[in-house]
Amino acid sequence: MNKLLDCIDKKKKIAVGLMSGTSIDGVDTCLLSIEGSGKDTKVEIIDFITEDYSEEERQEILSLCSPKTSDVSDICRMNVYLGRKFGLAAKKIIEKNNFNSKDVDFISSHGQTIYHMPNENATLQIGELSEIASITGCLTIGDYRPSDVCVDGQGAPLVPLVDYILFSDDNKNRIMLNIGGISNLTVLEAGKSIENVAAFDCGPGNMLIDRAVSKITNGELKYDESGKIASKGKVNEVFLNQLIKEDDFIYKKPPKSTGREKYNEEFVNHLLKYKEENNISFEDFIATITAYTYKSIAINLENYIVKDSKDYEIYVGGGGAKNAAILNGISKSTGLKVYTMEDINFDSDAKEAVAFAVLGNEFLAGHVNNLKHVTGAVKDVIMGKLTFPPLDN
Repeated sequence: MNKLLDCIDKKKKIAVGLMSGTSIDGVDTCLLSIEGSGKDTKVEIIDFITEDYSEEERQEILSLCSPKTSDVSDICRMNVYLGRKFGLAAKKIIEKNNFNSKDVDFISSHGQTIYHMPNENATLQIGELSEIASITGCLTIGDYRPSDVCVDGQGAPLVPLVDYILFSDDNKNRIMLNIGGISNLTVLEAGKSIENVAAFDCGPGNMLIDRAVSKITNGELKYDESGKIASKGKVNEVFLNQLIKEDDFIYKKPPKSTGREKYNEEFVNHLLKYKEENNISFEDFIATITAYTYKSIAINLENYIVKDSKDYEIYVGGGGAKNAAILNGISKSTGLKVYTMEDINFDSDAKEAVAFAVLGNEFLAGHVNNLKHVTGAVKDVIMGKLTFPPLDN
């Protein structure tokens, strides 16, 4: 308890943020310093690494995301396996930078979402916190989403609070767009209070593109690097319009969240079947699926955010920030200026790992760390669960 109290009292903390998203490509691990809390929070990234999943690991996790292929014993086993993988990733970055467990005040882990049913007040993230705490010897916080979901929230998106803390500007209207497996956005109006923050999931991000590329190439390629494949193709407008028309999530009013329970393996197989039946080339198919991502974002912005105003700047983080076809598509579809997080001196890849470290810091400060008007929750909550490391004997 003394370790916890000492951590709470510190004005400047050393932390590790861990993130594994719907893309299921690896464990993002960020070592950082966090000073202050709330709107006074300042962060400095010390180091960032990604521990890639092997194809075998990825397939095992993917199998857990579908009721048709999951098994309770496999979920139980993978919960511990991923906890160990997260813990070893945290230990690796700590030792790489010549720190030890006593130097690190806390670790914050998002875990790996395998199923999300907010309308039934249920969501499941695995990656056992006790394993992380045991391997690293550090206080560990995680499992954030259930606290919001149990008070009728969507449990997502959770990053908007961090977007407001770190990136709101008194003079510029900013849209913070994260394109991971799913695309989601946060709207920060210049000089406005946290109550004015708007945020929600838009639809597919990279997950359909990545999975389609992998399946078509029999695993030879894992994703469309820099959007090169899409850039060589031509969008099939008939196919694109059909996809958008049939997607009830895109036009759903916020608050809303989604994930692999919708844009899953069955969904990808449906897309590939259409490709084969209509003799669509590889490049044209990937160009069309890529357009599905950026058009979904543009439709949500037009319907629920910017209307006719062009007085916004979009800052993109996540893997999609490296896909030129997506970035160009967003710019053309919205008429807005599109930047990456690097344009404001921030690491696009590290953003979500940093975000969960900040959410952990807010937990330790005893601050509400959900935005109920964003998630749809009926109550403010302090999200997160605390796990102590084993005692020194």
